[in-house]
Formats: sequence, C-alpha cells, structure tokens
Amino acid sequence: MIKKITWFILLFTPIFSYSQKKEFSVYFDFDSSTPNVNSLEKLDKWISENPQASIFKIYGYCDAIGSEGYNYNLSLKRIDYVKDILAQKGLKLSQSSDFKGFGENFNQSSDQAKNRKAIIFYSTIEKKIVTEKAKVEETQMATNIKKLKIGEKLKLKNLNFYDQSGAIVPNSKPVFQELLQVMKDNSKLKIEIQGHICCQTDSDLDDIANVRAKAIYRLLIENGISENRLRYTSFGSSSPIYPIPEKNEFEKNENRRVEIMILENN
Repeated sequence: MIKKITWFILLFTPIFSYSQKKEFSVYFDFDSSTPNVNSLEKLDKWISENPQASIFKIYGYCDAIGSEGYNYNLSLKRIDYVKDILAQKGLKLSQSSDFKGFGENFNQSSDQAKNRKAIIFYSTIEKKIVTEKAKVEETQMATNIKKLKIGEKLKLKNLNFYDQSGAIVPNSKPVFQELLQVMKDNSKLKIEIQGHICCQTDSDLDDIANVRAKAIYRLLIENGISENRLRYTSFGSSSPIYPIPEKNEFEKNENRRVEIMILENN
C-alpha cells in the first residue's frame, strides 16, 4: 500500500531554484584532444566560480581538416578530456547527461580555431526564500497510481527535458522525486516508462523519446529502485494525444511526454 507523503515548508525556509541554462566553450589546438593553455586557465576559473554547476550535456566539435571519421573520434576525445577535468575538480555528471560528438558535421565558422571546441551546457543554483507555510498531504501522483490497474497508464505531468536531450529541466525535478517516493513507498509496484515526442510524423532520428524514457529508468536505479521493477520503451510520435501537426504549444507539450504503465500494483 502506498504511504502518505507529507512535506512541511516553514516560514523563511530556504529552497533552491535554478537559473536559465548557460554554456561554456573550451577550445583546442589543431589535431589535439587537450585544451590550449588559454582555455585551460579559463576553464579552471569557470570551475572555481561554478562549483555547484549542474551539467546536462557536453558536445564536441572539430575543424574540417582531415577525414570525417578521424574528426568524429577526435571530438569524442575532447569531450572525454573535459569530463575528466570536471570529475577531478569534484563536479558531478549524471548518467542522464548527454555527451555527443559532431566531428566536422555542424555549421562551421570561417575561423577554424573556433571550430575546435567542446561546449559545456549547464545551469546554476540560486537561493530563494519561501515566506508562506505550506503543507501537502498525499501527492496527487500517489493517489492516482493507487487507482491504476495492470496495463493502465499515467502521464507524468510537467516532466520536461532540455531540448533534444534526456536531462530533466530543474523545475521538473520535483516530479521525478515524487515518482521516486511513490516507488520507494510501494515496494511491489512495477512500471514501464514510455517516451513520446511531438511535432513530427516521420521517425525519431535521434531516438529522443527512448533517450528520455531511459533517463528516467536510470535515475530511478541510481536512487535505489531495483531494475527488476522497471522497464522502458519508446513510442516516438506514434501515439499522440493530439493530431500532428499540433495547433499550439499546449498540444505540443501534451504530445511531448513520458508516461508510466502499470506492470504490477499490489
């Protein structure tokens, strides 16, 4: 049986909210997987100024000199180097973070030096003060899941991701935490995580729906939920709530979703 979840937010209790997403570029010399000296100094300064940065993706790039395959592998090496530096400095990267090499396949600058880079996409934390007392009894998600039978589905409302990635936007993290708490409180609950996308009727070339479903799957496992209670799948754009093309942003958001299907709910 799913337990009741109660939170108390007291007067003047600090909470955290995240700023808008930002990016930081690290530049490399020709045919090198090590940042140039100037970039290393700037990266070290950036890390010292952003010790709590939340990194949701790192993309690697190369100039157009050399073969496409060689440049693609070099762009991956540049990502790995940046990841190692961040790890050594204590910045945490989740398994749901997106790491992608583009090699030379992107809109290149005429200045070749600007093409030899890795871009860190991140957000920072800002404190806000809550001045009202709030009390929330059993969450709506917990209430809804209790009513579901095997094979029935529940949309995870307001669970949103950064564009073309499996990284959850900060404002949506409470939705994931709510799902995690429900899974912890009901040890018999087993679910299938289903990913959907919007806006296109052709195939999901980057498999974003699968990336997002898998991201939730991995995050639940990272937080102590047994993989035996989970599975994930992608429907791409094959099961829209609203017909494609959608008429407005609301319909796009409704189609761009993650749902859970009940496999077992004792």
